[in-house]
Parts: sequence; C-alpha cells; structure tokens
Amino acid sequence: VQLQAYGGGLVQAGGSLRLSCAASGRTLGGYSMAWFRQAPGKEREFVAGIGWSGITTYADSVKGRFTISRDSAKNTVYLQMNTLKPEDTAVYYCAQDSVLYGSQTAATEKGRYQYWGQGTLVTVSS
Repeated sequence: VQLQAYGGGLVQAGGSLRLSCAASGRTLGGYSMAWFRQAPGKEREFVAGIGWSGITTYADSVKGRFTISRDSAKNTVYLQMNTLKPEDTAVYYCAQDSVLYGSQTAATEKGRYQYWGQGTLVTVSS
C-alpha cells in the first residue's frame, strides 16, 4: 500500500490550499482515513479524519476551517484548508487505519494507523 500526499505549498494567512492523498495497492473503501500534521519541534497531531461510513471528525484548532472528504472512484482523500493561519504551518501526513470496517469514526491516535504518506509541507506566512 502506498499513500501519496501532495498539494502543499506556501500561502499567505487567510488563504486556502487543498491537499490530496492518493492510495494505491489497496482500496480506501472500508477503512478510516485521517490527516495528521507535525510542526518543527512538536509531536505529530491529529487534524481531521473520515470514517469508513463517511463520518468526519476534526481537531478543535481546525474545526470550521478545514474539510476532509473522500472520492472512492479516485481512491483519494482530500483536505480542504481555508482561512489558513501561520500556526497551521507543518508537514501534513495522510494515514490509513489498519482495521477494515472498524469504528465508524476515525481514530485520533496515530498508533491506530497502519499506512502513512510521505508528507507534504504547508507554510503559511503572516
């Protein structure tokens, strides 16, 4: 299984970006997917998740600004990021849960995720 994350870049505060995570080797169907991020010197943290059933969850810091979605036909998960802030600067990783048809809500613990993308850097300037 390979997850390819892309779409990061440099954006001004208040701007938008859309990250994509394309999966190969295994369908996304039946698995929860999530986005995590890691800023320099900080732990990797949960950003957003989408359960196999389509239920979405968000970290409080991004709620109302970020939207996670999936396109089963393209085997791709997206993270639409609006109203970006300098504190959103980080490397963003997509991840796939290890359990087929597990919890309907994506886990927030990074240890639950079996496969990880390589990360894409998002830099928000003030």
